[in-house]
Amino acid sequence: MGASRDGRRRGRPVLRRREAPAAATHRPRPLRGLAIDLGSSGARAWVPGQGLVTGGPSGWEDGVGRPVRRGRIVDPESCAGLLGRLADTALGAHRQDGVIVLSHPVLAGREHRVLAGELLAGLGVSGAVVLNSAGAVAACAGGLNGGPLLVVDMGAELTEVALLVDGSVVDARQTEAGLSDLEPSSPPAGLVRDVLDMITSMWREDQHGAVRGALRRGPVLTGGGALRRDVTDRIAGCLGGPVRVDPDPSTAVVRGAALVLGTVLGSAGTGAVDVRPVRLR
Repeated sequence: MGASRDGRRRGRPVLRRREAPAAATHRPRPLRGLAIDLGSSGARAWVPGQGLVTGGPSGWEDGVGRPVRRGRIVDPESCAGLLGRLADTALGAHRQDGVIVLSHPVLAGREHRVLAGELLAGLGVSGAVVLNSAGAVAACAGGLNGGPLLVVDMGAELTEVALLVDGSVVDARQTEAGLSDLEPSSPPAGLVRDVLDMITSMWREDQHGAVRGALRRGPVLTGGGALRRDVTDRIAGCLGGPVRVDPDPSTAVVRGAALVLGTVLGSAGTGAVDVRPVRLR
């Protein structure tokens, strides 16, 4: 399938809040929020108190006009319009007391992250957080402080494997291929092979045993690929150990982003978002 890209991240996960302009320092403390998972096949949005308000392609079924491809924003104008519509739905026209958390692929480049931050800043909210998707999944799985964790995210046009230690992404691999590259009736051998190749590459370069510990614990499988038993069973069989499949893998990222949003709102004295870590099998 697609060619792999390797990348290492040390220190804290990519979790950044854009600094407010000097003229906006008087804005009210955040009282409302919106979590967004902006994927290649569609957008998912979570609003505290309402839950999932957008959970699918949102008009992208025909593949035309999609602002995100292979995990990157390729049409900033369309993306700004989409984010504006989501913000209108969740926060209304007056958003000065709102905060938005937006997820991005682990290995999204700096250009993508900066552009995402600029688009969020244009929405007129009091705060914005750009969060990597593996950190969001770890939050959703309750694995931020439970030892090493492997997150395997198999999306429509992108597949990523990330290793987290105490909530920090310390290594990651990416292949620019996903479910949309499979023929409808074809077996998922290529997708499974890509995942196993990335895990093997990380294991060979691991000098501290974190990958081995994460494999004993069981990788967390998310994304549309985790909905297919032929994919998850093959990965488990090839690894010779357990895998943990989120009960709703397509929404794991946005639910994790909602948990981060709850932390942000809670720090402002408004309480936490009611999204609890899920049980994984």
